[in-house]
Formats: sequence, C-alpha cells, structure tokens
Amino acid sequence: MSIQLSTPVNRQAAEALSRSKGEPEWLTAKRAEAAELVETLELPKVEKTRIDRWNLSAYGQYKPAQPVSSAAELSQDIQAFVPESQSGLLVTRGSGAVFSTLSDELKAQGVIFTDLETAAREHSAIVQQYLHSVVASNEDKLSALHSALWNGGVFVYVPKNVEVDLPLQAVLYNDDADATFAPHVLIVAESNSRVTYVDNVITTGSAAQVAAIHHGVVEVVAKAGAKVSFASIHSMGEEVVDISIRRAALDNDARVEWIIGDLNDGNTLSDTKSVLNGRGSSSDSKVISIGSKKQKLSLTTQAVHWGKSTDSQMITRAVMREEATAIINGITKIEKGATKANGEQTEKVLMLSPKSRGDANPILLIDEDDVTAGHAASVGQVNPEQVYYLMSRGIAKIDAERLIIYGFLAPVVSEIPIDAVREQLQRLLERKLEA
Repeated sequence: MSIQLSTPVNRQAAEALSRSKGEPEWLTAKRAEAAELVETLELPKVEKTRIDRWNLSAYGQYKPAQPVSSAAELSQDIQAFVPESQSGLLVTRGSGAVFSTLSDELKAQGVIFTDLETAAREHSAIVQQYLHSVVASNEDKLSALHSALWNGGVFVYVPKNVEVDLPLQAVLYNDDADATFAPHVLIVAESNSRVTYVDNVITTGSAAQVAAIHHGVVEVVAKAGAKVSFASIHSMGEEVVDISIRRAALDNDARVEWIIGDLNDGNTLSDTKSVLNGRGSSSDSKVISIGSKKQKLSLTTQAVHWGKSTDSQMITRAVMREEATAIINGITKIEKGATKANGEQTEKVLMLSPKSRGDANPILLIDEDDVTAGHAASVGQVNPEQVYYLMSRGIAKIDAERLIIYGFLAPVVSEIPIDAVREQLQRLLERKLEA
C-alpha cells in the first residue's frame, strides 16, 4: 500500500513561521515560493526504490529549542558525541540550535561557524548568495519541502587563504518525534582555504522509537584551490526515515572529501554528489553502511565532470543482515569537453543472510573520448572457507564472521583521517553488528 506525502506546509504557513522567527524578507520569500512548489512537483524517482511506500507523513512541526550555557548541560547520551576539543562546536536539538562555540583565533581570521538561522540574520548577504545555489528548491517535491521548512542547520564560512587546522564539529539530534528535524548545512570555502567539518546526526528518546523523519540537505561551495573535508555519521532509530541529500560545487583545483557513515536502523535515502565544474578539481567519496532487520537502504554516490583534468574516486561498502535490502548506485558522468577527466568507482555489498539483498549498480555516462574511467562492483556472502580457516585457528564462528566483516569494511574505515571520527564509527559498527 502506498503512503502518500501529506504536505505539512502552504505559502501562508511558511511566511508566518519565517516572520515569527525574525528572518530577513528574502528568506521569507524563498520559503513561500518553495511551499507553493511542493504542490506541483513530484517525488524524486529513486533507482529501484519506491520511497512513495515509505512513511513520509511524520514531518512534525517547528518547536523552538531551549539553549544551554555549556556542553556540560547536555544530556549524557548526547555528551558522548561531544568532542574533547571544542575550538568549534555546534549542537542543535530538533528544530533549533542550543549551543555553539568558536575559538577567538578562528573568529579573528574571519571564520563563521553558527546555526544557519542565525547566519541568515547576521550574515544575510553571504547566506543569500549561496543558499539553494547547489541544491535547488525546484528539483523535486522533497527539495521544495525542505526549502520551505528547514530549521536550525549549520553555516560554515572560511575566508580566502584561511586554513582551519582543527575540525569544526556539530551534533544534530532530535529527542522529540513531534519536532521537525530538517537541518540544512551550508559550507562556503573561499579561494585557497581549508576546512574539515564533522557532524553526528542522532535521534534519541521518543524520536527514535516512533515514526519520524530526518530530512537534511548539505550544500558545499568550494572556490578555486579550496579543500573541504566533510564527515557525517548518521545513527537514527528504527522508525525514523532518513532522507539526506548532499551536493558540492567545485571551482578550479578545488577538492572535496566525503566520508559518510549511514548506520541508521530505519529506512535510508542517501545521495551524495560532487559537481566538478573547474579545471583540476577533484572529489573523493567513501560511504559505509550496515543494514539490519527489514531496513531498506538507497545509497547513491555521484560525480559529474564538467572541467578538464578533473578526478573523482568513489568507494561504497555495505553489509546487509537479516532481511535488509540495499540498492547501491555509483554514477560517474563525464560531460562533453571534460577532456583528461578520470572517474573511478567501486561498490561492494556483503550479505550475511539468505534473506538479505544487495544490488550494486555502477553507472558510467561518458560524453567525451579523451578520458579514463572504470568501475568495479560485487555482491556476495561471507566466504565459508575464510570462516573455516579462522575457526581452525581456535576462533569461534561468530568472532570469525565479525573479523571478516571488519576486514571487508577496513579499506574505508582505515582511511578516515580524523581519529575521533574513526573511533566513533568503529563503536557504531560494533553496535550494529552485535544488535
């Protein structure tokens, strides 16, 4: 039975909510226009996944969040995700921000790191220039809905030639199933700047136990010579639908690195795309996921080459348990004129149950002759000979299978450059495998 999207917004409601939060008129107008588009646009067509059968009606409503004066006031389960080093930390709860801090050194260099709602008021000119410039409001019904209703969010701005040595980190969590959880992350890296951004997206309390939706959008703008490293780990409840759309637009010699850990317990639509506009721009994407019970996962990684001598690398590895289903799409598109471009991709799915399903779809769309491109894909079960070999060395069967799984995921996990993120991802992997 198909569950239709019950639109929780119209033009008047979007305008009223925006004005109640004191947003600038240009943003109120954008939200209103997007609300009107929701009624006319269709849901996105996702490869081999019927998202119209998912519960997309539990969108919730805007609920202001109560700020805290220090990270120590956060609940214990959230403090576990708060880094020891807080040169830049932002915490949002449900519909809004509750805590933020940024070192004086970074402020003096012109770095901005705050929630997007605050940035829209205090840095209006910059936000207006780039908001929805990479993920347009009129792409489909979901993009329009997000544009009308996003809340809280994250804004990162790094001026020209500034290098941020320590990662800026955010914890985006929801503990109220009735609160809209639709953060928008906007990162702008000016020419020859460098920044690493890390976030954890989490549901706890009632939001993890009853039907709810996380609807997040990420936009990365990397100017000439800029480098942006983006790491995101998602860990949400079984009843939560996670819709996460990420896009990066890259100028000459710019680079983006994506590290995505989709470790939710519920249905997941994850789409990560790099648009290589400039000559010599590059993208490196690593995605890891574990599915369990009756989860349905759609994990898409894309690279679109427009500039000459561009390079994209994509690796996705997924482990499916019980009756979980994964559709893994890798799409490399090399446009006419993108000479000397190179695109490589690998998708691998390991199935731990005869009832689990994995579908790896490497797709190359090449409109230029003077390029190189390649792909590899595999879907299979744990090799019984490997299990037998480890058991012959005195290792229990369950431990042998777990070692093989860790070895399967290691090429992605081991290349994560941030120790804290790598350790956190490892803990979540163990939780998923032991559940």
